[in-house]
Amino acid sequence: MKATHYIYVLFAALFTLACTGCEDRLNIEKHGSLGGPENYYRTDAEAEAAVASMLISWRDVYSNWFYVKNCLSDDAYTGGGSRGDNAMMEQLNEFTFFTDNGLVSGLYSGLYTVVYKANLIIENVKGDSPIMRRAVAEAKFYRAWSYFELVTLWGTAPLVDHLLSPSEYHVSNSTPETLWAFVEQNLEEAISSGALPSKSGVNDEDATSRVTLETAKAYLGKAYLFQGKYSDAATVLDEVINSKKYELYQGGFDMLGHAVTNNCSESMLEVQRRNNSEQIWSQFVQFYIMLGWRTSHMSYGVKALSEEGIAMGTYGFFNPTKSLYDAFVEREGVDGYRLKSTMRTYEQMNEVEMAINPGFYLVGNEGYFFWKTRLLASDNIIDQSGFQCFQYTNLRVMRYAEVLLMAAEAHVMGGGSADKAVKYINEIRTRAKLVPLSSVTLDDVKKEKRLELCLESVRFQDLVRWGDAKAVLGEQGKAIPAYGYFVKIGADGEPVVDADKNPVFEFRLEPENVKNSVYGFQDKHMLLPIPHAELNVNPNIKQNTGW
Repeated sequence: MKATHYIYVLFAALFTLACTGCEDRLNIEKHGSLGGPENYYRTDAEAEAAVASMLISWRDVYSNWFYVKNCLSDDAYTGGGSRGDNAMMEQLNEFTFFTDNGLVSGLYSGLYTVVYKANLIIENVKGDSPIMRRAVAEAKFYRAWSYFELVTLWGTAPLVDHLLSPSEYHVSNSTPETLWAFVEQNLEEAISSGALPSKSGVNDEDATSRVTLETAKAYLGKAYLFQGKYSDAATVLDEVINSKKYELYQGGFDMLGHAVTNNCSESMLEVQRRNNSEQIWSQFVQFYIMLGWRTSHMSYGVKALSEEGIAMGTYGFFNPTKSLYDAFVEREGVDGYRLKSTMRTYEQMNEVEMAINPGFYLVGNEGYFFWKTRLLASDNIIDQSGFQCFQYTNLRVMRYAEVLLMAAEAHVMGGGSADKAVKYINEIRTRAKLVPLSSVTLDDVKKEKRLELCLESVRFQDLVRWGDAKAVLGEQGKAIPAYGYFVKIGADGEPVVDADKNPVFEFRLEPENVKNSVYGFQDKHMLLPIPHAELNVNPNIKQNTGW
């Protein structure tokens, strides 16, 4: 087992209690010398505790990070048990949200919490031990990671580059240029610090459990790519690839989102979880229960439970769109290996003895089901068949496939090496059991990236930076489908009933089960709104255009 993570668990609770910066909120008389930041962060153990606290905050922001970015994409419908099961997700998915959307607000404030924890480390950890130097380098990485999200999603978010005094609390908007420079600076300093280790080899799981030198370089390359600095992006992403510390996982594409591949050869960045029943409540997460199919509306046969090892007790959000299925078929046919590893048709679900129960239907569903995110019994610490919240699958943030695709794009767009672009994208296609390409265009990269990384929190920001968002997402939310059993309607337009006057149900797709008069990506959605709550407490922030 990894000693580092026991240190995290040991100190996280202590640090959360001692160093959450609540003095400005509480007026409690001190008795004795309780100390403060100036008396903390003096030892390696205290530096590790500070990093643990930062990583807990990073973990806590993950669900909102995933929900916001994937609801805004064209990969999936919101789904759930019924219409309105999660109205905030539906608003994002259909582009009807306003400045008070709780998921947007939660992500915004959560990112600043990570920034605050990172600033605590950067300003207070002054020692020169390897552990302390690594703590500061990791803090700079996570501060850059947070600001990457803030600049790509909000654009004008305030820059908080140090611990604020009370007179500085009302920070005004920044600019994309300033924020991008800050992201680059933090990543460059983390890389040049000499404190971030490289993996000892492709299967070094222990090193992968924390930020490596190559992970920081991958994010610097991503930052360059998003700014159109293609030559710089190609150079640094090539360095990650040429390190030969990472490679595509070959043990089965459909297992990449499961516990068995935690910190595998393809992992670049993951939120760590542990298969430890003694710490079951510290591992509690409601994230994976959202991704599994709607158990209460479906039957699970012996083949599904025993042969496929599927776990029951999930809620049925994030159902793939037909447009995603069609994109797969166009690229690799109806029997594509990667397609079947990613999603299944209803008929293919029937083959493993999965079916919608008579009289039920699935909202936000066109007859397709994500397979890559299916919940497996082997993912569980404890199998709670009615409430699956005890999984130890790491929460995925970046994998090596994204690095290859970003590098291919950088070479294509920057006039770099055509041979490298072909080589990188063909590594992806070979694993997907597809015929290699002889040349690569930006359109090839876009198509491969959508298929390879669908529902992996990259699609929306890519569509925005490519200038494709309005064309692709402009009609999203116009109509919400449903799939399953509905009352049969006769030729006279009336419901059909049986001899006992009971309604007769038939199985069908309702492509317009819900119709919206307001929907779709508009110009204002190029940037998310500054949350209304932030505007209320900070008069110096100006709202983004259109909101």
